[in-house]
Amino acid sequence: MSSLYRTAPVGIRGQPDFINAVAALVTTLAPHELLDELFAVERRFGRRRDFPQAPRTLDLDLLLYDQLLLDGERLRLPHPRMHLRAFVIAPLLEIAPDCHIPGRGNAAAWLPALSQQRIERLAP
Repeated sequence: MSSLYRTAPVGIRGQPDFINAVAALVTTLAPHELLDELFAVERRFGRRRDFPQAPRTLDLDLLLYDQLLLDGERLRLPHPRMHLRAFVIAPLLEIAPDCHIPGRGNAAAWLPALSQQRIERLAP
């Protein structure tokens, strides 16, 4: 798991800063099964999906699943906006410095373009 990072909400106004991290895991679950488990964890922490971009207690995103490319209604892999978010790329590179994003190339190549996004590393 990466360090924790404090970031301003992207595309959302009037909400407090977010705390972000990236974790890698090994699973026998298929991608949609893993997504269902992530949503179940969010619910256990009080997450409600009342409207898009609603305040949340926890937000778990499935960013990558090996080198799988998937474009479904419920799940798109890699996450379609991960390369546009410093709060994803910085912690991802911390735990996987050579990470390749399928269809997008090396994750590190995206970081310079995200320099205007405020991100603060909090803790290892």
